[in-house]
Amino acid sequence: MKKALIVLSVEKPNAKKICKEIEFFLSARGIGSFVYKYDGISHSPELNEDYDLAISLGGDGTVLFTARYSAPRNIPVFPINLGRFGFIANIEPKEWEGELLRLLNGKEDLHERMLLSASIRRENKEIVKYEALNDIVVSGSGIAKLINLDISFNGISFGIFRADGVIVSTPTGSTAYSAASGGPILDPDVSAFVLTPISPFSLSNRPLVLPSSGQMKIKVLPTRAKDTIVSIDGQEMVSLQEDDEIIISESPNKVKMAGCSPDNFYKALRSKLGWSGSSSSKLT
Repeated sequence: MKKALIVLSVEKPNAKKICKEIEFFLSARGIGSFVYKYDGISHSPELNEDYDLAISLGGDGTVLFTARYSAPRNIPVFPINLGRFGFIANIEPKEWEGELLRLLNGKEDLHERMLLSASIRRENKEIVKYEALNDIVVSGSGIAKLINLDISFNGISFGIFRADGVIVSTPTGSTAYSAASGGPILDPDVSAFVLTPISPFSLSNRPLVLPSSGQMKIKVLPTRAKDTIVSIDGQEMVSLQEDDEIIISESPNKVKMAGCSPDNFYKALRSKLGWSGSSSSKLT
């Protein structure tokens, strides 16, 4: 390992202090580093260096940003949690040094997480393409949010969805917006994604778990809502027009991350969701 990228969340109070410690730690082992200051506004960083490792120093939002940059470049991600939940960033600040040393010594396992690919098409032409680690959300904006969407999967029509929007989430993202909207939580190793309606007009519209080998098409139909948008991981947003189509499938790229073992995933569920009754409950 020759050089590491450190994605530093400028919003986290303790981030700069830990960043300096990481830089010193890497330098002592002959590894160079470059610090990219992430301000929470997602945009493609102009990084021309070849990195052997990307260290995410912030919350889950910082991990999402780092993952989308790293996955197509096959750069492993080391996520240190400075946020509140830490469903993706499972390495706590007090643990980073030992875990990073294990990684450098080849003793830390890397776990792959799937991404979704979203191709946005207008008049039969692709206008933009994104990848998402958490989710792709098509929704209305402003006061009148109810929109109409024609949804199909592998050419099979699901009908017209009237809702505030729909969420298409990966197993990683199933613990986020999708879960808050009533969707199921998937183990990260499951090869599937979830379609979750947001406040559907019809109570018969329920979340669906679909195989990741398939392809979903979402078409924007005429609606009262003034604006319809598609959001990528809650960080990239594109305004949609009537008849625009969003083609969603599994990305060929995967994110390789440290500290994301199945044991850590279920540990996070137990502690963050308070499966024992509350996050601070103790069995007696």
